Amino acid sequence: MPAFGVGVLGATGYIATPYRAEIRQSPADARIVALCARRRDLLEAAAQQDDSPFITNDWRQVVEHPNVNVVLVATPDALHHEAVMACASAGKHVVCEKPIGMNATEAIEMWSAYRDRGLGHFVPFWTRYVPVFRRAREIVRSGTLGEIRAVIYRWHNPRPASMPFTWRDDAEFSAAGSLADVGSHAYDTIRWLLGQEVVRVLVHADVISPAKPDLGAVNLDEALRWGGTHSTNESPQRRRGTAFDFADVAFVLDNGAVGSLVLSHAPFLRKGLAPELELHGTEASLSLDRIGGRLMLAHAGNPPELLETVPDPGFGNRFARHVFPALRARIAGELSDHPGLDDGWAVQCFTDACVNSAREGTWAALGNSITRPS
Repeated sequence: MPAFGVGVLGATGYIATPYRAEIRQSPADARIVALCARRRDLLEAAAQQDDSPFITNDWRQVVEHPNVNVVLVATPDALHHEAVMACASAGKHVVCEKPIGMNATEAIEMWSAYRDRGLGHFVPFWTRYVPVFRRAREIVRSGTLGEIRAVIYRWHNPRPASMPFTWRDDAEFSAAGSLADVGSHAYDTIRWLLGQEVVRVLVHADVISPAKPDLGAVNLDEALRWGGTHSTNESPQRRRGTAFDFADVAFVLDNGAVGSLVLSHAPFLRKGLAPELELHGTEASLSLDRIGGRLMLAHAGNPPELLETVPDPGFGNRFARHVFPALRARIAGELSDHPGLDDGWAVQCFTDACVNSAREGTWAALGNSITRPS
């Protein structure tokens, strides 16, 4: 298959910048043909890095570019749906950041537009490729734990206390704050590990971080750098987030197992103090420490023991190792365990139910909406 011609939307942001570097390092797989971003200074610098012949602030020009056949959508959540639907109409393969839409209605439209079209699609649920999680999946599938009856999952991604306001704090652009950001990774991991879907949730979600310095339209890279070296007192303007930065999710899986998921971007919920994930089965329990790569195993009546430590060499080049092979497999009509728009939609159904539960203060059912269309 010839090398892909890639167009990048949101090319200079926190997500797309490392992606572009990986694509540049894979000349046999792809070449970056077109870039789109809102800030001209960053866009021109990116074009020099990528040797890209075309730059624009109009995403439609990237989708319509005759030499682009793969579009990487790395814009704010609210801007995904229109771009992906345009890509489908233009017959372009797509890599769409998660969450793929603002709600499940957008997500099913996107997945339906790509289903059975012979077009490649990929959604970056990277936890599937972390070695310790892959090993945990093997252990679950081996039957060592018996039937999984309970899941405890903590996903804390603390941001600096003085980090400025970005679009991720704004409910108009963020699908559901931490619920959609790290929560989408966490839920995809649960369903991938266990082969189960959630059927109902009970959620408390809130904004628990103080108001943030408002420096205008800064990207996440700039916000993280500023927040790591400055004090909130250095900015007289404050803006309080409207997108959730904390959520506590109780859930029930379709086999009746129960679970608890805690999600946060608040600066004072720090990771590494406890295992990220615990899986409790009828025969044994397994805990997973992502930072140290440790897997602990416990049987009833016995203290937990170190099962193994799984080395993590890092992701490497994710596009060469995972994205481009996944696109080629789907273009060829092959079955793939790589995450795609169908998985993005399933995760969006979970996110929507969580938001509904948080707003109504009661259990919310996913029901049969999670079943993939035939």
